[in-house]
Amino acid sequence: MKRREFSIHLAGAGLALTAGVPAFAQAPVEGTHYIKLAQPLAAAMLPPPPKIDVTEFFWYECPHCNAFEPLLEPWAKKLPADVAFRRVPVGFTARHVVAQKLFYALEAIGMLETAHRKIFTAIHGQGQRLTNENEAVALATAAGADKAKFLEAFKSFQVNTKSAKARQLSDAYKVDGVPLVGIAGRYFTSASLAGGHDKTLLVADYLLQLVRKA
Repeated sequence: MKRREFSIHLAGAGLALTAGVPAFAQAPVEGTHYIKLAQPLAAAMLPPPPKIDVTEFFWYECPHCNAFEPLLEPWAKKLPADVAFRRVPVGFTARHVVAQKLFYALEAIGMLETAHRKIFTAIHGQGQRLTNENEAVALATAAGADKAKFLEAFKSFQVNTKSAKARQLSDAYKVDGVPLVGIAGRYFTSASLAGGHDKTLLVADYLLQLVRKA
């Protein structure tokens, strides 16, 4: 979902998942299937070497992100030890920032792993909204979070700082739509570039190989 399209009717969009993961007939092409950043990310924004950064940029209300998650999750769990995987919620607008703070507050209270998919399901399967603090609290508590602990984290300096750093990271990766996968602070790919959610992961695998060879 592009930055300018975030307010579309959420239930009416989404990329269909395909059965199986087709392979590319040839190697992915720079400028077509992935983009190389003109300015690589600063080392301070990346995990310490020799770890290779893989970052998924997403938004909880994005239907494409919801469709991507069932493919991304098992792929991420199988990444080799030299890869540092992270999810980063985007903060394009005030509405996106609410979702950012929900994500980092759940992380702060140790609830992110169990609540992450529940948040997607509540929004895209049950029609819940995430536009303000009260709706964030409702989603978090429905996913099992303690209300008082969540609210304290949601309003904390730590969560505000992480949200600000997430916005800096998405700017550095030139993110203008989600879901998008950044690799090693040098490349990014997405379904619109690669040709589908499944092929996004194939391109990501290819870019990881490219980084290792370099």
